[in-house]
Amino acid sequence: MSSIKTLRTPSTTLLPEQVWVTADQMRQIESRSFVGGLPVAALMEKAGQRLARRIQQLCPDGPLGVLVGPGHNGGDALVVARELSLRGRAVRLYSPLTSFKPLTQQHWQYATHLDLPGVEKIEQLSNCAAVIDGLFGFGLTRPIAGALATDLHWLNASDLKVISIDLPSGIETDSGEPLGVAVRSHPTQCLGLWKQAFAQTAALPYLGHCERIDLDLPPTDIQAVLGAVPNCRRLTRKTVLAALPLQRVPTVHKYSVGQLLLVAGSRTYAGAALLAARGARASGVGMVTLAVPESLQLMAVDQAPEALVVGCPEHNGVIQALPESLVPTAYDVISMGPGLTPQAEAVVSQLLTVPVPLVIDADALNILAATATVEALRQRPAATVLTPHPGEFRRLFPDLPETLAVAQAAANLTGTTVVLKRARSTIATPHGPLWINPDSTAALARGGSGDVLTGLLGGLWASHRAQQPDSADVDTSLQAALGAVGWHAATAQSVAQRRTVFGVDPVTLATALPDCLNTLREEMGSMPAATD
Repeated sequence: MSSIKTLRTPSTTLLPEQVWVTADQMRQIESRSFVGGLPVAALMEKAGQRLARRIQQLCPDGPLGVLVGPGHNGGDALVVARELSLRGRAVRLYSPLTSFKPLTQQHWQYATHLDLPGVEKIEQLSNCAAVIDGLFGFGLTRPIAGALATDLHWLNASDLKVISIDLPSGIETDSGEPLGVAVRSHPTQCLGLWKQAFAQTAALPYLGHCERIDLDLPPTDIQAVLGAVPNCRRLTRKTVLAALPLQRVPTVHKYSVGQLLLVAGSRTYAGAALLAARGARASGVGMVTLAVPESLQLMAVDQAPEALVVGCPEHNGVIQALPESLVPTAYDVISMGPGLTPQAEAVVSQLLTVPVPLVIDADALNILAATATVEALRQRPAATVLTPHPGEFRRLFPDLPETLAVAQAAANLTGTTVVLKRARSTIATPHGPLWINPDSTAALARGGSGDVLTGLLGGLWASHRAQQPDSADVDTSLQAALGAVGWHAATAQSVAQRRTVFGVDPVTLATALPDCLNTLREEMGSMPAATD
């Protein structure tokens, strides 16, 4: 069975790490478990016990401050405080609100029975090794104001390590927006299922490092609420590897594992073409043809010797058309855009009509925004992938409202696969689901990173199409997008860990892709090798 089938028809067991949920969906899932007989107190005990173990690992020494809220998030925090105290840790409780939900009240009463010390002011936690934020979890809707807001401002201004339970207090569960003021966490321990706030750009300054504490919620309850194929899916490392064309039969040859035509570069932006070629090189595609302005041909041959470099007619260093000797229909996929400049309208218009799947990036997107219509994309004679960053996306789709699912709306509108490159990159095909990549690093905020991705995605798509000729192009485009986006981001994270965010220049990024892929395979343990 191909990995396409796996992506289109998920197994009946929906894994918790694969989904994002809204506050309402989380309530429904928990409610089903409670109606089924799971005691609320048992779930709180499980959450608190597992949190306590993880917090002990994250902060093994020193006194801990514990912020206790009025709801079940506060109850979780009290279980953590109790368990760590029983293990010999010094804890100090601070509860700025005096009214609790019944179960949280019981835990507060027991904490009092155990003589867990409390403080009257948050400033009295200043010499703690860390502060556990258990004020508010998912579902908060009202802005934090008054004395409580003052407390959070003090906490954020301090140099204290803050470990938030489920969500940083003050973050709206679905939008990720701060409600008045929000805790800046270091890190956040999400409970049960990933809330949609973790997928939102607005929440990133508050989340810190994110981890999920599994609560063993029944997959049947999750699926009953979200459906067999949730509208919003989380791109995991396992999904990324499954989306890559790693398995090859022994009899393959270069033409049977994909042919990519890469149309890129100008005299002004010669490097963009070379970076895209490096991304294509890493993809493992069988053959790359690199079309550049004829004045750049010799330089491109020197820098990308594995590619067939074709010089194109140009004007002032800008490609004007493909040469007559080049037959675009001979390729599995065409990628165009990096470094073309806005003056390359003629070649972009030429390629839009070619009946070959097309990856459109960078200046080709800006030319589309200025000259084409949505209908022109819908009427293309082959499948299309758009890879805009937020500025390019807004120029293409100025009327679409800014939501988490805006890439999905664009995909439905144009009939294309859309890869919206942002802090939490999103991938959408017509009619869904929406995929969100949780791996994020500021290291990718470098000119040229997107050019590498364009070459990588185009090469992977060409490989998929050549090796799975009976598969629908929308499926192979999704596989290529999931694989490229996840692999690209994971590589940037890996390089940043070794070289800091300053060390992830696009050349280093492209060069590191193969080694990172091998590391991902080793982490997963059971994925096939490229020669299997």
